[in-house]
Amino acid sequence: MIEQARIEELRQKLNQYSYEYYVQDQPTVPDSTYDQLLRELMDLETQHPELITADSPTQRVGAAPLDAFEKVTHDLPMLSLGNVFDETEIREWVARIERSLGRSTTYVAELKFDGLAISLKYEDGRLVRGATRGDGTVGENITQNLRTIKALPLRLRQNETVEVRGEAYMPKQSFERLNQDRAEREEALFANPRNAAAGSLRQLDSSITASRNLSVFVYGLGVNTLSARSHSEAMQQLAELGLPTNNEMRTCETVEDILAYIQHWTVERATLPYEIDGIVLKVDRYDDQEELGFTAKSPRFATAYKFAAEEVMTTVEEVDFSVGRTGKVTPRARFAPVVVAGSTVSYATLHNADFITEKDIRLHDQVIIKKAGDVIPAVVSVVVSERTGNEQPIEFPTHCPACASELVRLEGEADIRCVSPECPAQLVEGIIHFVSRQAMNIDGLGEKVVRQLYEHQAIRTLADLYRLDRDELLTYERMGETSVENLLKAIEVSKNNSLERLMFGLGIRLVGQKAAYLLAERFDTLDGIAQAEYDDILAIDGIGSKIADSVTKYFEHPEAQTLIQDLAALGLNQQFLGQRIDQSNAPLAGKTIVLTGTLETLKRSEAGKRLELLGADVTGSVSKKTDILVAGEKAGSKLTKAESLGIEIWDETRLLEELTKYEG
Repeated sequence: MIEQARIEELRQKLNQYSYEYYVQDQPTVPDSTYDQLLRELMDLETQHPELITADSPTQRVGAAPLDAFEKVTHDLPMLSLGNVFDETEIREWVARIERSLGRSTTYVAELKFDGLAISLKYEDGRLVRGATRGDGTVGENITQNLRTIKALPLRLRQNETVEVRGEAYMPKQSFERLNQDRAEREEALFANPRNAAAGSLRQLDSSITASRNLSVFVYGLGVNTLSARSHSEAMQQLAELGLPTNNEMRTCETVEDILAYIQHWTVERATLPYEIDGIVLKVDRYDDQEELGFTAKSPRFATAYKFAAEEVMTTVEEVDFSVGRTGKVTPRARFAPVVVAGSTVSYATLHNADFITEKDIRLHDQVIIKKAGDVIPAVVSVVVSERTGNEQPIEFPTHCPACASELVRLEGEADIRCVSPECPAQLVEGIIHFVSRQAMNIDGLGEKVVRQLYEHQAIRTLADLYRLDRDELLTYERMGETSVENLLKAIEVSKNNSLERLMFGLGIRLVGQKAAYLLAERFDTLDGIAQAEYDDILAIDGIGSKIADSVTKYFEHPEAQTLIQDLAALGLNQQFLGQRIDQSNAPLAGKTIVLTGTLETLKRSEAGKRLELLGADVTGSVSKKTDILVAGEKAGSKLTKAESLGIEIWDETRLLEELTKYEG
């Protein structure tokens, strides 16, 4: 069964990629690739529920326990916390707590350590087990590694049986020393102390962990087996047992006390010898905590204030322009290198000409940059007060930087494009897309090989891939007998792919995997799609006017018609071979989504329309029926309500990743 074999292949790959990311700290694929494979697996399992197994990557959330370590089931699940981001949301959280209790109460404010969450179990005063959080329910037994941390007692001062929760972390000094040693050995550097701590604790050789000089803070109980009636009392008792607790915890009687604590550490956090990324707020008394209870994902009695994204100033030194497979010309700023949120940033996309104009970005400007979602570098603003008069306007090219063809801006679009069918940048990017896993899945044709073949003029169109000559390939660098044989075999196998893969591989603008499947299912053959009228395409549930227009215009080009004929003559299957599915099986079908706050890249109306094309029901208010809240800047009360209801929260970075994943 083809589907079962593909499911097994996807599971093996996803498990391998997780191992490389979480265990080896050496990911071999970007997160987007992992997400795409996971989505494909989810789609296949939806179509074939009888093939779902308990150990499938789709059946768990978060980091999977490592097979190298014993699996540990936590006595009490380690839940994640909801978030608040500003004073208004903090006040709303406190008001909601006191409204639920019908009275005021006392709170605890603590530093939110940036490390790896752990659970520690002591029996009769002896450390018997230490585990990672894992997926919250099942973690990894890393007792031997935790035993190497000198701050962690192997035996308590009293013979208590207790389970505690804490954070293992790498002090800044240890991190700097570790990276200095790795640099001297010409090894890859860790991006930040959090990654370094996580990697250190997942070493199979505990002597490596010992050499990393980690530390730990205990910040609470699992199951309460002590006499403590409040969190602050429990922390005092844990300290008396000899466990390492943090001295910066404070009890707060009012919201003003909480805000003062946050303000202090917002300013002073750089003085700490370890990294923090926010403040944890908790209701102190355990009986109050019990009364407030939990949502499906997090406790109602606790939340985390996240520090605003770190912003730094740097200089725009240069702007270059790249051409993607759809012809879009994207400007990219090169900065004087600067460290943001733990890693060095030298580049950031400037999106399009409108973005540059709106922010008035110029060469040699001083700009404020941050990492959107703590991941993607983004330009926030220009520091106009720092201008000297030497700044120069950024000139958007009038001709393609790859082929010198005149660039165009289509009506109603912000992007500027090259529309030449002979553009080498588009051709190369198009071929890379065509051979990708999600399209024709030709193993052995990675980006480097594709560029090598193009440079040798062995390929100029997609059809040329099926005309590659064995003897000629053997003359190329790094092309041996085995690799050439495997490559040609993979190319031959790809001829049997179902139509939806070929349709997606053609790289037609706006046609992602979902649209390709719907088109293939409806028209059955590539010739049928090519001859379809605009209205017939638009009539497909899940296909919008822009996609219909893009498809019909693509097949009007003589080059496209020639390509179809060539591929057919070369033996490529052009028929739909897949199982027919209900049109309601869109990626976001059945999902109710609310957008709130200000989005930097998209207008909310545009984001809403694109989500609707993917099957979502986009509404304006948050309720128990809401599945996802997309929260931009200054999201406000809708975000607070969504958190209180345990609704999944996406930031703009996650939204863009999901749209890209489904739309192509």
